[in-house]
Amino acid sequence: MAASIVLLTGAGISAESGVRTFRDGDGLWEQHRLEDVATPEAFRRDPALVHRFYSERRRALAEVVPNAAHQALVRLEQAWPGEVLLVTQNVDDLHDRAGSRSLIHMHGELLKGRCTACGAVFAWPGAMGCDSQCPACGGVGRVRPHIVWFHELPMAMDRIYDALERCSLFAAIGTSGHVYPAAGFVEAVGPDTRTVELNLAPSLVASAFHELRTGRATDLVPAFVDELLAGL
Repeated sequence: MAASIVLLTGAGISAESGVRTFRDGDGLWEQHRLEDVATPEAFRRDPALVHRFYSERRRALAEVVPNAAHQALVRLEQAWPGEVLLVTQNVDDLHDRAGSRSLIHMHGELLKGRCTACGAVFAWPGAMGCDSQCPACGGVGRVRPHIVWFHELPMAMDRIYDALERCSLFAAIGTSGHVYPAAGFVEAVGPDTRTVELNLAPSLVASAFHELRTGRATDLVPAFVDELLAGL
């Protein structure tokens, strides 16, 4: 049986396409404190502000495209004879647009909405507001971004941990090591699993990996994929 691979991607891979990250500047995200736009409490306190913020992020997403690192991971998924699971902390759709299919958006998806009344999840590429209507139940004012905010549980955690326990290779790409549970994934793999971090600079958990490769994702990831496929 071919070895299985789990890949974790963070903001660093999307940053090279021009997507601004949570930790740009002084802990602000596009000039907003995270506490004001990325928590359930913020949405209850000022839903109009939160809607405006994410509507602008959706608009900006249309101006960027997948880069060579995204494309290399698609090539790996298509050519590798074993299981390849890509877990991303990013809420953009760049992995999707590049062609990744075995993909988990553990922190949600910017281009989707969720109804707090009926629980339905649906595509939502445009602006969202306090008067938005759920396409499933028709409820007005109950639609929110399909984003995992701080203090909320990430998605598909059972599936992720199952894959981590079984994989032969775990690679983290463009992650900061600030945000848990993703920062702890390297500790969840088996004792014989090879672990590699590919990053512009060492993450906060870099010492937990067997290997650290530093540089741009658009350089490191295609080379790493070439190396893996050459070993088949």
